[in-house]
Amino acid sequence: MSLNDSKGTLARAAKDLFARWNDLQTIWSDAQSQEFEKTYLLPIEQDVRSALGAMDNMTQVMQVIENDCE
Repeated sequence: MSLNDSKGTLARAAKDLFARWNDLQTIWSDAQSQEFEKTYLLPIEQDVRSALGAMDNMTQVMQVIENDCE
């Protein structure tokens, strides 16, 4: 699996997770759900954004390496 494929897989999984969370909030919207979101989902969202950014940087580095090897 290429880096771009992995990035796409991660982005789709995160999108699916947060779409399902939005659906769930229509029936679960109390203090516990807010705590769950704060404790688990917000850090996941931040980590995914960081990982996607790092993957973008790695893609650029790999392209430079490939060009240098030609």
